[in-house]
Amino acid sequence: MENPLLLFPQLNISASKDKPYYKVVKSAMKEEPHKASKPGAKQKRNRLSLLLQKPEFHEGDHLGKPGNLTKAASVSPEEAVKWGESLDKLLSEKAGLDAFTKFLKTEFSEENIEFWIACEDYKKSKSAHELLPKAKTIFETFIQKDAPKEVNLDFHTKEATSRSVGQPLRSTFDAAQSRVYRLMEQDSYPRFLSSAPYLSLLQGRAPARAPLRRRSRSFTVRDFQGARPDFTL
Repeated sequence: MENPLLLFPQLNISASKDKPYYKVVKSAMKEEPHKASKPGAKQKRNRLSLLLQKPEFHEGDHLGKPGNLTKAASVSPEEAVKWGESLDKLLSEKAGLDAFTKFLKTEFSEENIEFWIACEDYKKSKSAHELLPKAKTIFETFIQKDAPKEVNLDFHTKEATSRSVGQPLRSTFDAAQSRVYRLMEQDSYPRFLSSAPYLSLLQGRAPARAPLRRRSRSFTVRDFQGARPDFTL
């Protein structure tokens, strides 16, 4: 690397002692940009800026990180087999819940499992005094119209839940939670069992990078009978 004093003659020893080195150099670069910049540097910066703005540059960049869907080292093939017995078995284990949650994030439908978890926490409230603020938060986050993480509920379930929020009981969200559970059981859960990361766990290998899926229409269990879901983009 060339001596900065040769590149910037206006720098002197006293200046470098009074200010941190990088500030002195930065100041000099502002004064003589033609000396600090190499030909083509601007074009390179422009190309990098365009690359960072492309959606595909960010889509799934977090998906390839080791252990993102689950920690293969802590999940044995025998444990993974149990996950395939039922959605209830999968969600009853912390590692299974974590793996399924991260899988739903690749499908942009994590609001379903987050709502289910919130309802489970709500039912564990120790006193009636805790129910009202929790109920209000759950309703505003997941159920009311245009909620930031609105879940897919039918009109009657949503209306019944809305009426109960004012004087909530521990059973206030039972119907809505059951509805969302069935949706995951019929839609996302079969795809999770057919996903590359889960199949890798069954074979005792490290989870493969999960393909990124776009949000699509809701399916029923009939859509999965006799056909393997397509995981290609």
